[in-house]
Amino acid sequence: MVSNTIDAGTMAKLFLAGAKNLESNKEWINDLNVFPVPDGDTGTNMTLTIMSAAKEVAALRSTGDIDMQSLCKAISSGSLRGARGNSGVILSQLFRGFTKGVKEYDTITIPLIASAFEKAVETAYKAVMKPKEGTILTVAKGASVKARELADGGMEDMAEFFKQIIARADEVLAQTPEMLPVLKQAGVVDSGGQGLILVLKGAYDAFMGKEIDYTLSDTAASAGSGRSVSVNAEAQANADIKFGYCTEFIIMLNKVFNIKAELDFKAYLESIGDSIVVVADEDVVKVHVHTNDPGLAIQRALKYGALSNMKIDNMRLEHQEKLFKMSQKEPVEIKQESTAGDQPGKDVGFIAVSVGDGINEIFKGLGVDYIIEGGQTMNPSTEDMLNAIDQVNADNIFILPNNKNIILAANQAQTLVKDKNIIVIPTKTVPQGITAVINYVPDMTAEENAEVMTAEIGNVATGQVTYAVRDTSIDDKEIKQGDFMGIGDSGILSVGTAISEVTMNMINEMMSDERELISIYYGAEINDEDAENLRSRVADRYPSCDVELQYGGQPIYYYIVSAE
Repeated sequence: MVSNTIDAGTMAKLFLAGAKNLESNKEWINDLNVFPVPDGDTGTNMTLTIMSAAKEVAALRSTGDIDMQSLCKAISSGSLRGARGNSGVILSQLFRGFTKGVKEYDTITIPLIASAFEKAVETAYKAVMKPKEGTILTVAKGASVKARELADGGMEDMAEFFKQIIARADEVLAQTPEMLPVLKQAGVVDSGGQGLILVLKGAYDAFMGKEIDYTLSDTAASAGSGRSVSVNAEAQANADIKFGYCTEFIIMLNKVFNIKAELDFKAYLESIGDSIVVVADEDVVKVHVHTNDPGLAIQRALKYGALSNMKIDNMRLEHQEKLFKMSQKEPVEIKQESTAGDQPGKDVGFIAVSVGDGINEIFKGLGVDYIIEGGQTMNPSTEDMLNAIDQVNADNIFILPNNKNIILAANQAQTLVKDKNIIVIPTKTVPQGITAVINYVPDMTAEENAEVMTAEIGNVATGQVTYAVRDTSIDDKEIKQGDFMGIGDSGILSVGTAISEVTMNMINEMMSDERELISIYYGAEINDEDAENLRSRVADRYPSCDVELQYGGQPIYYYIVSAE
């Protein structure tokens, strides 16, 4: 017989079961991508987001001492820092709102769950600047409304309560194609909404006593860890490692950690090391420092509370291993360590999300301080953004997400940084990011530059050429698996079986009389000769325009083209 209340131990199991169910179905969620492109990532983003929290919940359960406060903190903080992509950020906000509604109680009842659902929906809607119906938000709201209806109606059977909520969520999900025509054209339901339902169904199975393996895979267990960033290997190999131990841990606060305490703690860490990240979120503080004596950092942190998720890496040993690999001429991707502590402070810095060695070099040549490897196939998390911010020793830092699915994570990181002025320029494509940097004027204030850069990216039309992974009909175009597609800012512009023709037709659709510059960035799978032939065709077709050709090296997209 199932209970009609939920304690902390049970809630932890329900959360982990929901996470596991989402993880096991993430590729199905990816396949629900509206456009039939090979970079559908909603399932991946939602899974990495929830698994970042699941890792903390699993660690908490392993101690054998779990209460609602600490559990809610693990869920909220873990998902907040691990949030990737729009769907992941929204999911993290749903968790954040829900946990705020229940964290003060030892056991959860039906009326309390209904209130927590409402808080979850309210929090998630506030996180999105322009909420759109027909998405995960709509599915969450449908579940919340049903929960309130059942609670107010006197429902006492928790199992039936969950069953009816999930049924209503399924009904709302089925209606999403009627709310968003693009879903109807593609013949799919909203992928984020489907992901949320998988979490609910996994939790329901656990509540009903289904046998579930709660252990996390190695991949899941590391989902919230920092990302690797490709850097110049020779420069990194020659770097002087001043502080040898990369030290990370989380403080579970048991006393007030106000602004003064935070500044005092940072000052102490600066006295024993560099590359410092201290991010406080209610009752938890995430700490990262490079030091020669990790014990000193740990001893000081214990003044504020218990420690968890501790990790200490010997960077000098890792450095020697990298040198050996380089001496064997083996390609190696190395994690960029913080250099901000060794750099002189400056007024303005830039962070750009980029993909492809050619595009990375373009951004570096334009003065971008830090490149986050990311983009379509792997969206950086909020914590990746926070780590990048730490690398740039500047008072004002511009972040260029260069992908519409990364903007929310950048905005979320912005809200967590207190000691620097973080400005997110809402660039949705790489060409927009390049335009934004080019239009920066040193003599203007950061705020004035933000206004100009944001205005200028609106003048950039972007097109990207890739291939279809399934048959579909969208934007009044019949698409077969394996076809090449030219995708513009607002939809599919061209379809065909030849890359060059599809690209040319896409450019024709992008052009207008006021366009003066066409920039072509060719990807890793395009050879120099084919790229030059395309440039010549475009130049002949548009003789009044400057046509620039540059190697981008990006995966998945054969060509990225901008017209401005």
